[in-house]
Amino acid sequence: MVISEKRKKLLTWLGAVLLLVLSWLLPASGLLNPYVVQILMYLGINMILTLSLNLVNGYMGEFSVGHAGFMGIGAYAASIITVWFLPRAWAFWTFPAVLVAGGLAAAVAGLVVAFPSFRTRGDYLAIVTLAFNMIVKSVLENLEVVGGPRGFLGMPRLTNLFWVAAWVLITVMVLRRLVYSNFGRGITAIREDEVAANLTGVDTRRVKLYAFLVSAFFAGVAGGLFAHLLQFINPRSFSILKSTDMLVMVYLGGVGSLTGSLLGATIFTLLMEVLRPLGLWRWVVGPLLLVLLMIFRPQGIMGFKEWKWFKERAVSSEQ
Repeated sequence: MVISEKRKKLLTWLGAVLLLVLSWLLPASGLLNPYVVQILMYLGINMILTLSLNLVNGYMGEFSVGHAGFMGIGAYAASIITVWFLPRAWAFWTFPAVLVAGGLAAAVAGLVVAFPSFRTRGDYLAIVTLAFNMIVKSVLENLEVVGGPRGFLGMPRLTNLFWVAAWVLITVMVLRRLVYSNFGRGITAIREDEVAANLTGVDTRRVKLYAFLVSAFFAGVAGGLFAHLLQFINPRSFSILKSTDMLVMVYLGGVGSLTGSLLGATIFTLLMEVLRPLGLWRWVVGPLLLVLLMIFRPQGIMGFKEWKWFKERAVSSEQ
C-alpha cells in the first residue's frame, strides 16, 4: 500500500493522540484490571530504558553495562524533589518537571562515563560502566540522608499509565529524529569505524558526549517514573542485575533498532511476569537468555532492521 509522507505523519500523530487518550480513559473507566495497568506501566518504563541504552550499545556500538546507575540517580533525584521540596498539592502538576530534573541529574552523571569513552572501547568501556554502576549503588547504600541500604520512601504515587505512555512517545520521537539526523549518522559512523569517522570530519568526542547525555537523561526519566510508581526505592533496585535485564532487552529485540527495543522490552517484561510463579529462579532466565543471545543471535530479532513506520521516509510515496 502506497502511503505519502504527509499522510504518514498525520496517521502517526493521530495514533499518538489516540494512545494518550486511551491510556487516560481505560484505567479511569475501570475497564482494565489494576494488575494489567501495573504491568503496562512496567512495560512502558522498560521500553524507555531499552530505547535509551540502545542508542549507546546499538547505534554507537559501545558496550555500556551500567545503565541502572543512571536510572538510580534519576529515581533518587526525582524522589528527593517531591519528598523534600514540593508541597503535596503541587506534586501532580509539577511531575513532568520533576521527571526532567531527574533526567538532567542522570545526564550530568553521564559525563562521568562519557569522558572515559574518549579513550576506551569494547571490554574496557564495559569495565568502566560496570564500575560506575557499582559506585552509584555503594554511594546510595552509605548515604544515610536518603535512607542508606534501607531505601527511600514517602513519594506520592504520581506515575500513571498516561505519563508512562507520554514519555514512551517522547523517547521514541526524540531518538527517531536523532538517529536519522546528521548527528545520528555520526553516531553510526563511530560504530562502523571510529578512526574513519574522525578522518571524514565527524567530531567523535562531541558525538559520544551528546549520545551518553541523551541516553542517561531518558534512563533518569525512567527512574523517576519507577520511583513514583512503587513509592519506595533502595540501592538494590539499581544493581548490576537491573543493568543485565536492560542488556537482555536490547540484545533480544535487536541492536540499532527502535522497533527492536520496543519488541525486546515487551517480550522480556511479559516473560518475567509469566515466570513469576518460579520466584527467585525467574531471575536466572535473564542472564541465561543474554548468554544464549550472544552465542546464537548477537544482533537480536530486529538487529539493524526497522519497521518502515519508524524510518525517516515512507518506503514509497506518490507525487
